[in-house]
Amino acid sequence: MLNNKKLQNAFKLSSRITLYVPATMEVNKEINNTEFVDRAASLFSSCFGGSTSTPALGYWLSNTQGLIKERTTIVFAYCNNNQLEQNIDQVVDFCENLKKEMSQEAIALEINGEMYFI
Repeated sequence: MLNNKKLQNAFKLSSRITLYVPATMEVNKEINNTEFVDRAASLFSSCFGGSTSTPALGYWLSNTQGLIKERTTIVFAYCNNNQLEQNIDQVVDFCENLKKEMSQEAIALEINGEMYFI
C-alpha cells in the first residue's frame, strides 16, 4: 500500500474492469466495431462514472479456425469495490449479449487482473 502524504486526501479507485471488444463477426469476418465500443463505453460510464478505450491487436486460438489475429478495442474503467459489486451482473449480461450479437466463441472480460471468458 502506498503511503504518501500528498496522496492522503486524493480520490482512490482500486478496481479495474476491462472489456475486449472484437472487431470481427463470427470468428474472422472483419467489421467496424465502433458501435459496440460506444455501447460498452456508455455502459461503463453509466456504471462507473467514466471509461477509456484504446485499440489493440489480439491473437487467440479458435476451436474451429486455429490462430486468429484481429483488431480489438479495449474498453476499461476504474471503480471502487461497491460499484463493481453493484454493476457486475449488468456488465456480464452485456458481455453475453455481445457474444450472441457478434457470433463470438467468447468475450474477454478482465477484472482486477483476472480474465474471464464469457
